[in-house]
Parts: sequence; structure tokens; C-alpha cells
Amino acid sequence: MLSVSRTFLTQAKRSFHSSSAAFLKVGDCIPNVEVQGSSPAETYKAGELLGDKKRAILFGVPGAFTPGCTKSHLPGYIKQADDLKAKGVDFIACVSVNDAFVMNAWGESVGNKGEVKLLADPAGSLAKALDLNFDATGVLGNHRYKRFAAVVENGVVKKLFVEPDNTGLNVSLVENVIKQL
Repeated sequence: MLSVSRTFLTQAKRSFHSSSAAFLKVGDCIPNVEVQGSSPAETYKAGELLGDKKRAILFGVPGAFTPGCTKSHLPGYIKQADDLKAKGVDFIACVSVNDAFVMNAWGESVGNKGEVKLLADPAGSLAKALDLNFDATGVLGNHRYKRFAAVVENGVVKKLFVEPDNTGLNVSLVENVIKQL
């Protein structure tokens, strides 16, 4: 009941807040926005999915197959999955404003064998609910996720790493997150 109340309050507060500084913060619940798994028919409510996990990492990237996401961000979490699990992380997920088919092809291209659950947010609904989206229409054609990582326990954000320039590869890389566990 407490997490429902927190979720409701977080969402209500966001609906009345117009400042760009209102993005997800420590103590917030992950909202129950629908995302896709391996196909558009496989859907999850993000808050429920992460609420069922004792300790999870959710990270967002601007786009599948983009250079930094493909060379560094996703591969880092795949390679460090065992180290993260040794530190108590029981679930790792990556979300992007791409469709489920693109996310699957991207995961295969970098050798993901289930270490990281890839979540598609094709309309950017979760990105908007988290207020972690930015306008990338000039480069990527639409709004995209700011590059971020969050340590989530039972659906509540405990630590948050958001790239200050939206797309950099500094604070949200697995090497930085693992030091904070």
C-alpha cells in the first residue's frame, strides 16, 4: 500500500510541476508505465517489474545501435553482470525509446544472453513519466532518454546517476555505479 501511495504522490507532484529540474530523484518510485519486452505483445508495468526485485539497476540510453550505447554502456553492464550480482543486484534492465524488435537485434549484436533485460519504450512514455527525456529530434528523430542509471530497491530509487549533458559517458557507466553499491 505504501508504494502505491508513493507512486500516486510522485505522479501527482509531477503533473503540477513544470520545471525542467523535476526529473526522477532518490526516493521516488518507478511509475507503473507500460514497456515492452521481446515483442510488443510482451508488456510489463515498469513499477511492478522493478517493485518485484529486491535490488535492481535500471539504465536508460539515448538509442540502440548508437555509438556510445553500443560500444560502452550496454556492453559494460553485460560484462559486469556477475560482479553486480555479487553485490546484491538481482535484476539489470536497459530501457530506450526504440521498438522491441530493434532492442532485441541490438542485444544480439552486442552478445547479450539475458544478462540485461532489454525494455522497449517506443513512444517514450516511461521516459516522459520519469522526466528523463530530452529533445533529440535533430539527431535521432524524436525525444530520447537522458543517459542514466538508477539503483532501485523494491521499486524505489536509492541511487541515481544522470549524465549532466544528457548523452555523456561518465556518471552512468557500470564502473561508476558498481563503486556505489
